[in-house]
Amino acid sequence: MKRIVSGIKPTGTLTLGNYLGAIKQFVKLQQTRKEDEFFLFVADMHAITTRQVPHELRNRTLDIAAMYIACGLDKSRTVLFIQSEIKEHTELGYILQSNTYMGELERMTQYKDKTLKQDTSITSSLFTYPALMAADILLYDADYVPVGEDQKQHLELTRDIALRFNNYYGDFFKVPEPLIPEIGSRIMDLQEPNKKMSKSDEFDKGYISLFDDEASIRRKIRQAVTDSLGVINYDPINQPGLANLLTIYASATDMSIEELVNKYKDSSYKDFKEALGQVLVDLLIPIQNRHAELIKSQELQDILDSGLAIASDYAFKKMRKCKKKIGLGRK
Repeated sequence: MKRIVSGIKPTGTLTLGNYLGAIKQFVKLQQTRKEDEFFLFVADMHAITTRQVPHELRNRTLDIAAMYIACGLDKSRTVLFIQSEIKEHTELGYILQSNTYMGELERMTQYKDKTLKQDTSITSSLFTYPALMAADILLYDADYVPVGEDQKQHLELTRDIALRFNNYYGDFFKVPEPLIPEIGSRIMDLQEPNKKMSKSDEFDKGYISLFDDEASIRRKIRQAVTDSLGVINYDPINQPGLANLLTIYASATDMSIEELVNKYKDSSYKDFKEALGQVLVDLLIPIQNRHAELIKSQELQDILDSGLAIASDYAFKKMRKCKKKIGLGRK
């Protein structure tokens, strides 16, 4: 049996990109890897690398937990918990900072992007958060971590830190492998298809929220950028907007892009968009209804309590061994 560990940060609204690129992939992993166990957490500590409104952060944290369940998570095979409720994450994060080099952190894309913009509000936690991310993974002896293409850098650093620690202190951390979905791992902005769909984008026409109503879903797809060629074809270079819509359709239905191109080869962009809008409405409205049932329910609290108990017990034992391994404490 292998263990798969994943987390999602509660910043901004959950988007269709989050669902197709992460949540749905996690649910599919459970369906295909029936012998494995899954640790899934809401990474609320990572959210506070930038200033958050407290009640909004807490609400988004619960929203994400409820949304995973609403999207079909197998509760019986998942340890679902909230990162900040387990102190060993930050404890191990500091220890791993002590085994991480400044140059490695300076090369992390998120930090580099901020410095290139000459952002003067960069917090020290934004600089060091990859060490906390490594702790999130290594604390639970993850065999695999589901990642998109843009997250591979962080997992590679996690692997480097684990190997460095093991080489100095002796074998202790399991070195995790990536699991990268073949399709749907990178859903792009509906208005600017050269950039990733973002849950923190201030212009809501570029993304579909998992909480958008039916009219909004249809409108945003209808207004999505395409091109003047008028031909249904998958060409990310010359038709990036259409290629993104085809990727969304394929990811939502588990059809191949080739099948979709053949199905709609004689259709107009308008008809194709109408069909895609219907697909997304049929997909998201039932999820929203289930989320509404869960969000204020005792069922959600019971699931999180159970996950907390299991994860905290595992984390406590791992951390106790880690401190002994590196010489911390009296014994």
